[in-house]
Amino acid sequence: QEQLVESGGGLVQPGGSVILSCAASGFIMEYYAIGWFRQAPGKGLEGVSCVSDVDERAGYADSVKGRFTMSRDEAKNMVYLQLNDLKPEDTAVYYCAAPFGALGKCSLLEKDYVHWGQGTQVTVSS
Repeated sequence: QEQLVESGGGLVQPGGSVILSCAASGFIMEYYAIGWFRQAPGKGLEGVSCVSDVDERAGYADSVKGRFTMSRDEAKNMVYLQLNDLKPEDTAVYYCAAPFGALGKCSLLEKDYVHWGQGTQVTVSS
């Protein structure tokens, strides 16, 4: 059974950094597109980063471009999201997600993903 587990969140000061991890079981992540999403208090789900299953290109939402970096560790069957220069508006629960099968692209759309982790909280505050 496919399962995703996020970790690494916490309380971070504005301007600080944190690395989120997403561990997979039941499938090999390197063969799948993976997405990172977040949900801020009182707001909907926002796609922030993704990596394609075709060419390994990463994509980012405009709100995080230049500050967040997504990467894979194939040996550990994990993906990471490095969050730099954090702002209070980055406060949210962050989720990683995987599609049912081949996606053929990097997608920031919720509808393209069926497997979701439980989320990890990132709070940016002084």
